[in-house]
Amino acid sequence: MYMDAMKRTDKDLLVKGIKSFVYTALLMFIAPVVLYQAFKNTDKPLFIPVLVIGIALAGFAIYMGFRSVNIVMDAVFGKKKT
Repeated sequence: MYMDAMKRTDKDLLVKGIKSFVYTALLMFIAPVVLYQAFKNTDKPLFIPVLVIGIALAGFAIYMGFRSVNIVMDAVFGKKKT
């Protein structure tokens, strides 16, 4: 009876959250590499575009990290009711 009252984990949403974590991990490795390449080639003409792309990737990695945690939290604990 007690188990019936407990909310189960939404497995589809949990899989979506784990996939999102994988994309986040990829971005967390790609963004610093792009930034490193930009700062290593400061005298080249593509320095600014590569730097902008690296900063954008780093920002997107941070966003994806928060989004992934939020998805997993919703899957485990349920949606937040407002």
